[in-house]
Amino acid sequence: MSTSTTASVSTHILDTSRGRPAEAVPVRLSARSGRHADWKELGGSATDADGRCKDLPALPEGTTHVRLDFDTESYFTTTQAAAQQDAPAHRDSENGRPVFFPEVTIAFAVVPGEHYHVPLLLNPFGYSVYRGS
Repeated sequence: MSTSTTASVSTHILDTSRGRPAEAVPVRLSARSGRHADWKELGGSATDADGRCKDLPALPEGTTHVRLDFDTESYFTTTQAAAQQDAPAHRDSENGRPVFFPEVTIAFAVVPGEHYHVPLLLNPFGYSVYRGS
């Protein structure tokens, strides 16, 4: 049994259109203590060459909910990502936006002492997440 009074969070992103990690995606971490409490932004990071965020801020004691905000637009509009995708990011865009999902926000509940690894599987026109290990 863990004696930690806080939960911990990690994430990584796989670009499923390329079958490779998504590098340099900005990620912001927010937390709140209670379902109706206000979100407090704790800081951020960016994914490394392996698509992982290894330096997200620690969660404060009393955290019950966590939110990860991924800036996917900055990723999909980079030359490297746009040039290598199977499905161009601009396809079917009639509203002038360069990508269909400019950001992805994932909110989830946590309990003290547990670690939550939340991978994001991403492509230009869809995404999925799950609780990893």
